[in-house]
Amino acid sequence: MDTDSFWRLIEECRRQAQGPDERLAWLRGALARRSLAEVVRFQVRLDEVAHEAFTWDLWAAADRIFGGWCSDDGFRYFGLWTAGLGRDAFSRALADPDSLADVPEVQRLVGRPREMWNDDWPEWESLDYVALEAYGSLTGVDDDCSEAFYEDVEAEQGDGESSLEPLGQRWDVRREDEAARKLPRLSVMFPL
Repeated sequence: MDTDSFWRLIEECRRQAQGPDERLAWLRGALARRSLAEVVRFQVRLDEVAHEAFTWDLWAAADRIFGGWCSDDGFRYFGLWTAGLGRDAFSRALADPDSLADVPEVQRLVGRPREMWNDDWPEWESLDYVALEAYGSLTGVDDDCSEAFYEDVEAEQGDGESSLEPLGQRWDVRREDEAARKLPRLSVMFPL
């Protein structure tokens, strides 16, 4: 599965199903109809996309949306959620995280208390496991195939280097002057 095929699958998932659970079920089924090699390559592409999203500027956008703080894991899941928006929205968010203000899923959150976001919370942790689940279905070893799956993923990835630190310059989204300059629309939409 190349990058274009990965994005076509993500976008078809958005067209075919609503809500994170339905989309996940659709995606799991679509992957389970592919070869093991394609399922592994889906995870490799997903990891590449998550790595692209690993920037201080996008983390600041997540911090702002989440009320001033986003954990390491929360940011990973936010990056996966951002990928789930589709290729165009994802690319725009990487180039300009404030463009997330245009996304209907973000606009629906404005003015609502965070404790009421429930299924609308901008994270998609379970996307990180959908290829593993499809792999388990294909191999017939649903319960304990993770070691084999991750070995296959690692073999496909090769020796690529990944940064332990987000790309770009770290900044504090709680500094209103800086937030207003770098994330003007999100700062208005999600005041701290």
